[in-house]
Amino acid sequence: MTTKKSHSLGGTGLLVLAVLFLALTVLSNTVLRGQRLDLTENQLYTISPGTRDVLASLEEPVQLYFFFSSQATESIPQLRDYARRVRELLQEFVLTADGKLQLTEIDPLPFSEEEDQASQFGLQAVSLGGGGDPIYMGVAGTNAVDDLEIIGFFQPDREAFLEYDLAKLVYNLSTVQRPVVGLMSALPMSQGFDPRSGQALPPWAVTTQMEQLFEVRNLDPGVDTIDDDIALLVVVHPKNLSDATLYAIDQFVMGGGKLLAFVDPISDAEIPVDPASASGALFADRSSNLEPLFNAWGFSVEPTEVVLDAGQALSVNSGTGQVVRHLAMIGARGDALSGDDVITANLDSLNFGSTGHITRLEDAAIEITPLVQSSDQSALTNAERLRFLPDPLALLDDFAPTGERYVFAARVSGALDSAFPEGPPAGLSESPERPEHRASAEITPQLIVVADTDLLSDRMWVQVQNFFGQRILQAFADNGSFAVNGVDNLTGSSDLIAVRSRGTFSRPFERVEDLRREADANFRAQEQTLQQELDETESRLQALQSAKDEDNMLIITPEQQAELLRFQDEKLRIRKALRDVRRNLARSIEQLGTTLKVINIGLVPLLLSVVAIAVAMVRVRRRKQT
Repeated sequence: MTTKKSHSLGGTGLLVLAVLFLALTVLSNTVLRGQRLDLTENQLYTISPGTRDVLASLEEPVQLYFFFSSQATESIPQLRDYARRVRELLQEFVLTADGKLQLTEIDPLPFSEEEDQASQFGLQAVSLGGGGDPIYMGVAGTNAVDDLEIIGFFQPDREAFLEYDLAKLVYNLSTVQRPVVGLMSALPMSQGFDPRSGQALPPWAVTTQMEQLFEVRNLDPGVDTIDDDIALLVVVHPKNLSDATLYAIDQFVMGGGKLLAFVDPISDAEIPVDPASASGALFADRSSNLEPLFNAWGFSVEPTEVVLDAGQALSVNSGTGQVVRHLAMIGARGDALSGDDVITANLDSLNFGSTGHITRLEDAAIEITPLVQSSDQSALTNAERLRFLPDPLALLDDFAPTGERYVFAARVSGALDSAFPEGPPAGLSESPERPEHRASAEITPQLIVVADTDLLSDRMWVQVQNFFGQRILQAFADNGSFAVNGVDNLTGSSDLIAVRSRGTFSRPFERVEDLRREADANFRAQEQTLQQELDETESRLQALQSAKDEDNMLIITPEQQAELLRFQDEKLRIRKALRDVRRNLARSIEQLGTTLKVINIGLVPLLLSVVAIAVAMVRVRRRKQT
């Protein structure tokens, strides 16, 4: 009887727990409906304030079509997991947009109308080989005037910028007109003249790419006002600018305008095409700067210093047919490019020529965020050495790396004060179009500064060929993408620029990895001990063998037999220790897994249940009071 009663009580207890669990689940789903709590380290499921502002600014409905080949990816769990994360973020966008964003999910089966629709939108079909169906995983967006924006395929390696890419797509659909980019350049980026042929030179490839995406407006370097409709001012190689032009740039930035500046301690792109003029230009001052503005804003680009980088030096022809490494010609790669910024994250290489470096001034109220840096095998040299350099190998003379990494390109953020605190410079003519003087930035400024202009020239990144009247570009570096990415990023709204990278959804078990590394280290140490014991035993056996005469070479002596037995015992002991290391590793990982399961399966639901009960009690109390 006692046994039956205990069993009955146990069954009753389980039934009560099951009913209580279901009740708490229903209660939490009802009371906490619509509530979200993101406990991930990088807030992966919480969209940024900038994205919320972009979605809140939608005036007309935007329709999104998410194409994902669900059936074709049934055996590819990694891709399905990433598609789920894309879907969840899109759904979060829809909830935040408050009815201004509609989402349609489509599975484009082979030879279906849906596949034709994906193709018409321009989405990319990826074939994984093996005779399988092509896979679609992209999004197309349209607005009320039938503008189209697409993400052809969600590349997993851009996972950190998933929110930015989607927010930019929505922003582009909400902005009908192309942004206006003001280009102020002392270099022939838009047009040039070849005195040898007497014909006009085509625009630089980077200018052509910009004109395909933006409305580029060329500005004279002598202007004293910047048009209000210019979203971004691109200043390239500013030389001997008047105070009136400097003031116009300063007030443009103080008023919230965005600036992308390319300056240079010595610009090879300034050398004329005409050989007769080029010989004199080699010795001329080819530096450029916005020093009065930069210094007032809290940073500097020293106009007399050039970075030499032995770790990233490019190989060039010395002029004698010999290929040598040129310390001032730098190919930035790998960790020299910031992987945390959308401008440089997906770039492979950037080529710089005689570049300067950006430094933050002491006590400045700004922050310098590097986009491109040198390696730690770098040093500085005077720009005069490069004005006429017959042999690049001469740069190796007295070259001594400082161990410092110099900043070639950077974002500048923080509070900025005008370089003209007392108002317009003397002699500036009155103009009703000129706004009232601003002594400091009205909103957080958006600046990107690059300490080189040569990277924009064709010779540093692209080969241009003429094919039946068409200019064919074959890029061998990402300089053009860097410049266009910078313009594209800065012409977006301030909210869009503020959208952070989301981090990666792939979260390694760091503690588990530490355990594995520790076990591997112990395992290797034990292996080394075994090998050392083996070597010592073999040495002793060889010594005993060499001490015997020729008649007794095949006879194992008692000393040899004892040595062999000792080694076998030691070998078994060390192998047992190796097994213990592996067994302890597995046990530690299992214990850690058990702890995580208890937290995830028991503690978190219990915590949510307690919160749900507390909220329900507060609501009941309020109802009684009313």
